[in-house]
Amino acid sequence: MMPAVSFASHPTFRARSTKLLAILLACISLVRPAFAESGLKIELVSEQSAIVPGKPFTVGLWLVHDRGWHTYWRFPGIVGVPTQLKWKLPPAWKAGDLIYPAPERTHMFKIAAQGFDRDVMLRAEITPPARLKPGETVTLAATASWMCCGTSCHPGWKELSLTLPVAEESALIPKWHKLLDGERARAERPGDEWSASAVEKDRTITLTIKPASAKARSAKSQREADQIIAFTEDGWFDTDKPQSIQLHDDGSLTIALTKAETYAGGKPPKTLRVILRNDNGWLHDGDLQCLQIAPKIQREN
Repeated sequence: MMPAVSFASHPTFRARSTKLLAILLACISLVRPAFAESGLKIELVSEQSAIVPGKPFTVGLWLVHDRGWHTYWRFPGIVGVPTQLKWKLPPAWKAGDLIYPAPERTHMFKIAAQGFDRDVMLRAEITPPARLKPGETVTLAATASWMCCGTSCHPGWKELSLTLPVAEESALIPKWHKLLDGERARAERPGDEWSASAVEKDRTITLTIKPASAKARSAKSQREADQIIAFTEDGWFDTDKPQSIQLHDDGSLTIALTKAETYAGGKPPKTLRVILRNDNGWLHDGDLQCLQIAPKIQREN
């Protein structure tokens, strides 16, 4: 029997306004009950060839999308449901949080959201107990759940498992190690090379970022600046609204965002949690394509 998914329980689906409710009802009407991997192939893999007692290792959740299909990031935006993994581990085993690469822009029909059109590897760190004995084999099990959308949307669930030997030493599996390393390189991270501030007035949030180090790489043109995308980590601004970006002579940028009509986080946040994606990099060497910032929000009447 398949586990039930309660879309209403997820923050993205807690509609508190007529506009958002209309959008969600339109999307839900396009969802077809489909518990197979519609538009998607999903697999649980290990970066290591064996389990070493007491030593953490990385397990990947490999998502291969059919052309024209996508899944969602850990915070999808105003529509969508994130891919999730619920572990069923043996006693004394520990699993870390599911880690996603930095978000990318995708669309549920015409609605801009945060997810992945490309094949993507999510990952988690697993820590086995030290009492394991070399020569044993261990099966790790988990239930994956997701929403995959193309011309229609399909919620899916699948029971996954991974069996590995226990050994005193282990080696990297080249195929999965390469993919996992690529995703680690795409991860968002903070950078002291840039400073940020945020001012909120009515429904407009003005985000300003400025070079704070000689290592900071400013956009070379307004055309390049226009390609930068701001992703929300908590839903305080609307992913479907236009983002107006202005490049200034000193290399700073002002980005105008629209506050979301609904927010599932309870009290208004004190900081603006943003990931700024610039495929040309935020540093002169082209590194740091996804800059993670959280400036304090200054609210004006």
